[in-house]
Amino acid sequence: MDQTVGVEPVRGTHRPSGSTSTIATTTQPTSCRQRGKSITTNDAPWAEVSDDRHRPGLSSYPQPSNNPPASPRALSQSTLVGGDEEPTISKPLDRASSPDSARKQKREPHVEESIDQEGVCKMHKYSFYETATRYYVVGGDIMDSRFRILKIDRTSEPGDLSVTEDEVIYTKEEMNLLLNTIDDGNKSTGGLRLKCSTWGLLGFIRFTGPYYLLLVTKKSQVAMIGGHYVYQIDGTELVPLTTTSSSRLKPDRNTEEARFLAILNNLDLSRSFYFSYSYEITRTLQHNITREREALKLGLAHPNKHDNNAMFVWNHYLLQPVMDRLKNTYDWFLPIVHGYVDQATLSVYGRTIYITIIARRSRFFAGARFLKRGANDLGYVANDVETEQIVSEMLTTSFHAPGPKLYANPNYTSYVQHRGSIPLYWTQDNTGVTPKPPIELNLVDPFYSAAALHFDNLFQRYGAPIYVLNLVKARERTPRESKLLKEYTDAIDYLNQFLPADKKILHKARDQDVIATLEAIAEDVVSTTGFFRNGDGQTKPATMQNGVARTNCIDCLDRTNAAQFVIGKRALGYQLHALGVISEKSVEYDTDAVNLFTHMYHDHGDTIAVQYGGSHLVNTMETYRKINQWTSHSRDMVESFKRYYNNSFLDGQRQEAYNLFLGNYRFAQGQPMLWDLATDYYLHHADPRGWLEKHRRSYTSWYTPEFLEPREMSLVLEPPGQLSKLSCSFFDDYWLEYYRPLALSSFLKIFSFKLNSTLRYIPLKLTQEGKYDLSPFRVRTGNDQEAPEKRRNKKGVTIVDPQDEISDDASSQVSQTTTAAKRTSIQRWLQPQTNEKLSVHPSIIKDPQSQGTEAVQLIQPAAADKALSAQWTLDQFVENSLNPSVTRNEAEEYERYISHPLNLPLVVSTETPPNPSLEFLEYVNSISPEAVASLHCSEEDLANFEAFLKVSENPLTISESDAPKKRYNAYQKWLRGKSIFKQQRVDP
Repeated sequence: MDQTVGVEPVRGTHRPSGSTSTIATTTQPTSCRQRGKSITTNDAPWAEVSDDRHRPGLSSYPQPSNNPPASPRALSQSTLVGGDEEPTISKPLDRASSPDSARKQKREPHVEESIDQEGVCKMHKYSFYETATRYYVVGGDIMDSRFRILKIDRTSEPGDLSVTEDEVIYTKEEMNLLLNTIDDGNKSTGGLRLKCSTWGLLGFIRFTGPYYLLLVTKKSQVAMIGGHYVYQIDGTELVPLTTTSSSRLKPDRNTEEARFLAILNNLDLSRSFYFSYSYEITRTLQHNITREREALKLGLAHPNKHDNNAMFVWNHYLLQPVMDRLKNTYDWFLPIVHGYVDQATLSVYGRTIYITIIARRSRFFAGARFLKRGANDLGYVANDVETEQIVSEMLTTSFHAPGPKLYANPNYTSYVQHRGSIPLYWTQDNTGVTPKPPIELNLVDPFYSAAALHFDNLFQRYGAPIYVLNLVKARERTPRESKLLKEYTDAIDYLNQFLPADKKILHKARDQDVIATLEAIAEDVVSTTGFFRNGDGQTKPATMQNGVARTNCIDCLDRTNAAQFVIGKRALGYQLHALGVISEKSVEYDTDAVNLFTHMYHDHGDTIAVQYGGSHLVNTMETYRKINQWTSHSRDMVESFKRYYNNSFLDGQRQEAYNLFLGNYRFAQGQPMLWDLATDYYLHHADPRGWLEKHRRSYTSWYTPEFLEPREMSLVLEPPGQLSKLSCSFFDDYWLEYYRPLALSSFLKIFSFKLNSTLRYIPLKLTQEGKYDLSPFRVRTGNDQEAPEKRRNKKGVTIVDPQDEISDDASSQVSQTTTAAKRTSIQRWLQPQTNEKLSVHPSIIKDPQSQGTEAVQLIQPAAADKALSAQWTLDQFVENSLNPSVTRNEAEEYERYISHPLNLPLVVSTETPPNPSLEFLEYVNSISPEAVASLHCSEEDLANFEAFLKVSENPLTISESDAPKKRYNAYQKWLRGKSIFKQQRVDP
């Protein structure tokens, strides 16, 4: 039992029921009150009694990285070189002992500050403390100046969650006083202990027993938008909310609980999950800025409520237990998205252009490739991903224009695309061994209800029109994909009957010549939907994107990613033109800008493919542009096999993890366990028992007319009333997050200086010589990469003397350098040019300057050299096969072969035919009588040849007597074990 008192100041003691003793305290800080009421709750008080004693081991912890240093001596070498601006692992609150009584009496009175609305005190890091019966979560802002506290009861019954929020904002000194009070009040049970420090809280989840709290323990910066950072989750921890380690609810004592935990562990939260403390990452840039402008128009400093898009909040189920228990849920808990985030910069003669790609995967009907196809009866489709590309110029960091004109920076543009499975009821059964199972249309709905719900949702999210780019194959020997093409076309034709003429769904079906055709389609798509560009509406007009391009193939992976890249490349030209960077509205292939953009979209497609299909892209942009090297075929084969293996053996485990984490499956007594379900169909579709009570939508008026209205941007007006006197930081406090005042940092740590950029891959020597155009929009050729005198020879057949051997070290260097150069064919444009000359095999054609025109004398090798030449390692064997070499005699023989006349008559006699051609005469005269006389054949050869032509009764059976009858010596050597593979050991 805790020995506790309330923390209410200048009042008497508070004696909870059942306490054996209490100690009065009358000198606690004023801010420990909640608007005229004690922060002591009915079930348990906030803090336990403290004295002035100091517990060893809890007195001090390392200061967070953004604290001002106490002295220059406190700096370490690690804080100046490398790493991130923020540490990967969070540091706890810097605890201090309780001040003495004299200091307490001399404290200045503190003006109480409390939470009136969500977002007033944004917390960026948390310290997680525990006592015998409670958890305390202390959250601090980015400056370590304001703190809040959350209490979680560990003694609640399994299935019950007791969470209490303190709405008071504390200073650092006051928080130390409060924690010391709690510590002293629990001395008899071990006091207050730091369990861990964390970067964020993701929510609560429960299986069969107690609740668990999911924490973010590691993070890394991946993007910066308007001064607001976007982070990737690199580590998480699941904390059980139990009382002691000997609880009967421990997972090792509950096999069902342990199995649920094992299933959840199959979902790796450290891969492709993202969050932001201050930017609404679940919404597009257009929506976020429009919403803020609407709030200012109404005289509000901030929108009234948190506006997460629930479709992309992957921890939505984990937040449900506290949505009704906390007043400011999203001040404590972070919404996370699943998908892909990347950022890079273009350097245009000193101007820095930021390109950001954000992909958001829907949590509805989410799952693995063959297990989630088509749409469910709620209109949600599989592999639903929203991709946004933001192009901005960072003349000013924030979303605000000078003036300040709030949320009117004209240097921000964005374009949004969508991909998703075909919105029909169709599946593929992958229980067999076929890599491409047959496609089955499970239900033919004459009113296409699922497609109607899906397109109405797209109208709600993006407006009209919807541009459908269908990449399903139309011509097949055996109808497979084409079955869906016809049904999908019929569905769109049916739905278009009831739409207004200017809002109809635009449908384009293309399955051949993807790149060549898409270049023309992309222009039509971008000009039809438009793109978002911010502005004040007066000096800089704002443009809005109305509608979206919806791209699909069967898997929405390889072909879809290539199509989205082409559309994104066209939109990139429009965005750069709007920013005044280029004069035209398009950018060319093989420029630094497009190469960088290609690399980003390739990583984007790889990430989406791994999440849905289990492997990276099989066909990349280089494949569709037909510029990939033949060596990439092996890579495509490996990715195809990985995809097949994951779809056949691992997708079931991944689907169970999705269903558990997203709350599609919820444990209930008397219901089957997750692993006992034969199918998860009813976890992703509506309950059939509720169909009769559900209002049926109209088959003709299937859309919502309000969603078809065009999006418009409000004009920038000066905030009314008292808001006009407030500084910009009151509306958008990006300054603290991005510039970090009072924090010591270095350029090597600042995220913006570590971004991938076109400037990094410019050959420095060529720029010094004035031979390189620094524009990222210049089409690069071979002449742009290196000086002509140092241009590397093209890959091909090299004529060398096979007897001239180089040393093992030199051969190893050549092999390693060549392999490294071929390893990243996709990024070959990124490879910086070097001046090193690779050692090559010495050619038998000597340097004409040293040898003149004299004939080359071949040197006969010794016996030892022949033995060495046979000892090939595996690397040398592969290198020799990829770069073949021939002798001069072989080259001459090949040249004679290819120059042989092709129109010679058939020779049927020894007589010269009448009117022979000159080529025939030259060929006949070139054969000397001596050469004909030298041709002879032994009787043994004739006998072997006759035996070879004779087919035995069992031709596939080989006996010992057959060995000398074989015509090829190589086969006889192989039987005697003298091949290059059997003679020498092959090094790995």
